[in-house]
Amino acid sequence: MKGPAKGNLMTKRCIAVIGSGTATEEESRNALEVGREIARRGAVLVCGGLTGVMEAAAKGAKEMGGLTLGIIPGEDPSSANPYIDIVIPSGLGIARNVLVVSSGQAVIAVGGKLGTLSEIAIAFVIKRPVVGLGTWQIEKARSGGNEIIFARDAKEAVEKALEVIEGKSA
Repeated sequence: MKGPAKGNLMTKRCIAVIGSGTATEEESRNALEVGREIARRGAVLVCGGLTGVMEAAAKGAKEMGGLTLGIIPGEDPSSANPYIDIVIPSGLGIARNVLVVSSGQAVIAVGGKLGTLSEIAIAFVIKRPVVGLGTWQIEKARSGGNEIIFARDAKEAVEKALEVIEGKSA
């Protein structure tokens, strides 16, 4: 038996988008554009599947014909936002943050509150690159030498995420 078919989900680039479930208007606009750009670039959008930044990013990806995967904290698939193609009902509560972050080859943090901060910390621990768009400022010395790669806008955030996935310098 041969390896996975070209274009199979296992060969697609996956970018996790994290941010608050109660996003500001600016965060929602940024997340919508991040989702659109992820889809334009042919990557899969992975998120927590609920509201706020997650919903805006998934909506943007769907507007551009992209594929979305939502790892929700509960067990009821119907709690996912309407823009999620593949719902994974984890039943893990906020512990699902580990699954969201580890499912992306890179992470884009849009704004965010403490849940987002925890996901950034998880990404640092498991060595996932984090691109930030209006998110937490974390001192390199306090983050174990990890740092957030900051972007000015959604297009640059996705470009930087893809660069680190492809092994190029961000």
